[in-house]
Amino acid sequence: MKHLIASACLMALCTAGLSAAQQDGRVTQGNLVMENIPDIPASVQERLQQYANTRSAGFSDFAPDGGVYITTRFGETSQIHHVAEPMGMRRQVTFFSERTGGANVRPGGSQFVFTKDIGGDEFFQGYLFDPETAQYTRFTEAETRNGGLNWSDDGAQIAWYRQVDGDPDSDILIADPSDPASLRVALEGEGLMIPVDWSADGEQLLILRYYSITHADLYVLDVASGDLTEVNPDADVAYGGAVFTPDGDSLYVVTDEGGEFRRVVEINLADNAMRQVTPDHGWDVSGMDLSTDGETLAYVLNNGGNSELHIINPVSGETLPTPDLPLGLIGGLQFDADDARLGFSHVSAQSPGDAWTYTLETGELTRWTQSEVGGLDTDSFVTPELIEFTSFDGLEVPAFYYAAPGEGPRPVIIDIHGGPESQERPGFSSTIQYWVNELGVSVIAPNVRGSAGYGNEYVALDNGMKREDSVRDIGALLDWVAEQPELDSDRVLVYGGSYGGYMVLASLVHYSDRLAGGVNIVGISNFVTFLENTNGYRRDLRRAEYGDERDPEMYAFLQEISPANQADRITAPLFIIQGANDPRVPASEAEQILSAVREAGGDPWYLLAMDEGHGFRKKSNRDFQRAAETLFFTDVLELD
Repeated sequence: MKHLIASACLMALCTAGLSAAQQDGRVTQGNLVMENIPDIPASVQERLQQYANTRSAGFSDFAPDGGVYITTRFGETSQIHHVAEPMGMRRQVTFFSERTGGANVRPGGSQFVFTKDIGGDEFFQGYLFDPETAQYTRFTEAETRNGGLNWSDDGAQIAWYRQVDGDPDSDILIADPSDPASLRVALEGEGLMIPVDWSADGEQLLILRYYSITHADLYVLDVASGDLTEVNPDADVAYGGAVFTPDGDSLYVVTDEGGEFRRVVEINLADNAMRQVTPDHGWDVSGMDLSTDGETLAYVLNNGGNSELHIINPVSGETLPTPDLPLGLIGGLQFDADDARLGFSHVSAQSPGDAWTYTLETGELTRWTQSEVGGLDTDSFVTPELIEFTSFDGLEVPAFYYAAPGEGPRPVIIDIHGGPESQERPGFSSTIQYWVNELGVSVIAPNVRGSAGYGNEYVALDNGMKREDSVRDIGALLDWVAEQPELDSDRVLVYGGSYGGYMVLASLVHYSDRLAGGVNIVGISNFVTFLENTNGYRRDLRRAEYGDERDPEMYAFLQEISPANQADRITAPLFIIQGANDPRVPASEAEQILSAVREAGGDPWYLLAMDEGHGFRKKSNRDFQRAAETLFFTDVLELD
């Protein structure tokens, strides 16, 4: 039976189109619906504007004219821009009210493809853009979810996966996106299957089937015959990136086979023999790219949350020179068509994301963008300290600690990441810096058990019946806070989104007497209703992490630990934030915890955006969210 508490109220709002200023006790402002949120003073909005107007740029692809494509925001949403020369003008290319994915340039041509959804529904459509005509054309089927757009080396065709609403299986499609008649289904897939690379001759397609963060399978699809051959079929491992070697006889893959951490290995397709390519660093390889000639492999190492760039000859193992980069995070590695330059994005705690290139022959490191920071002095931004605290069972849990300046004891925000198979990393966050520098609040961002980046054993420590052990990690962190003289253990708030939102609710269930409040953003309130109502393409993937609610024993356990069934224990103030179109954590999860806490005598704040999904992407909505959060923090943390 599906539990959709208060969903009728949500549907009524959708049907009414939010034309009324107030309805059933809810105030509407444009696409925002709210309860209990006070009017926001102009002074709060004015100071937030500097932090809200920071922006970042991400490297997207090399442009045929020698420039680069980036994604950045100059209006409501992130769009594709072209930069002709380093530090040159950013010329906007796409103009949509909805966010776009990055540009993926057609090999040997000037066209590129990108994806876009509507209102955060994540049913991404694929579009082909022609710079010569400035026209774009949708080449995917309406009301389907599409991703993994992957060009063949000759640029003649593209492969991608397509999912239908409610269906966990994905088909692999191939087409020339400029010729709708060429579209064909190359594989009727089972589960989530994603095309990841073409062989150089265009005759084979490498496909990854994802089950969970610790398990995936690789297959080679014969494009002409449709024959599907599993790679390394007896292995029970995880795979990250994977590419064909230029001759098509082998693969380079990121995998954890034979160890705790991911590294790059070569798999011979004839006999599945393996050869280790990168050394055992003791940390995960988080990304890689192989040059077209196969002579250069660039990869990123996730060293305790920070990124390290390595470049090697994958055949000889020779270590090649690398650029001298500031400490931070690196993503989006990509060689250009001539194997001369490596493009990537770089971000740090004191610098928003920017696009960079590295010329291999000369060793020249080039910064292409310098993103605005709202006039702020980023030298004053706090670089986090990596700490560890001991949990209830002796486990050492890492966390990043942003200490607010000035005399203590300081109030604390515990910022819990989502996933749960994700990782808090020290990137650029104008939000955290606003909390630290303007509100005087210290921030602790823990990587509780179940987080990625610390090996297979650590990421599995919260699975199934061990779910609440990660919540006990927060209890141990509260103990650590109480031992720090510069922190005020009577003024601690928990904050998090998605799975982090569940952690907020669960922490309030167990530790309301030790917490000043909590902010739950698009969080799970009941695991059973979440698994029943999350979009069908995600359901089995989430069961691998949380457990299968169809099993009676697991059903009983999930009901027992779900915050919506323990709302009477949530006595600290609560702020609930939700997107109405969220396909991952449906809005019914927010509505039911709102109703349950209210029935138990609480009076939560509530913010619902009718044009958002899993988190707020539009700047105006995000600005209001930050301002409302500031009022909530000021109230419950007793800020000046």
